[in-house]
Amino acid sequence: MEATAFSHELKQRGADFIDVSSGGNSPLQQIDVGPGYQTGFASEIRRETGLPTMAVGQITEPKQAEAILRSGQADMISLARGMLYNPRWAWHAAEELDAEVAYAPQYMRTNRALRGLPIPGNPPTPK
Repeated sequence: MEATAFSHELKQRGADFIDVSSGGNSPLQQIDVGPGYQTGFASEIRRETGLPTMAVGQITEPKQAEAILRSGQADMISLARGMLYNPRWAWHAAEELDAEVAYAPQYMRTNRALRGLPIPGNPPTPK
């Protein structure tokens, strides 16, 4: 794969990681699109170069992203349309996956479990 050879060259020049996308900008490309459809490219580049990779391509569900990371197919996940659709995707994913999230005090009430609690350092709002 040309991308693997190119990634080897980038590694020699000091690249820290590879954000792997097959493009899809040309109508001449025949790409089978589906959930996580570009993850295999990230996995191959990771395996062949030893560089950390970022997977992209219809990664929309927290459990899907977690499975890609846990299986070693990629080291990072990049979300585009999912974050545009839901800017709080990461917080909602953490909640779904029962992960601890450190919230800045002014955003604590975005966590459903913390709604209604006073903000640390601020007096409660009078009713």
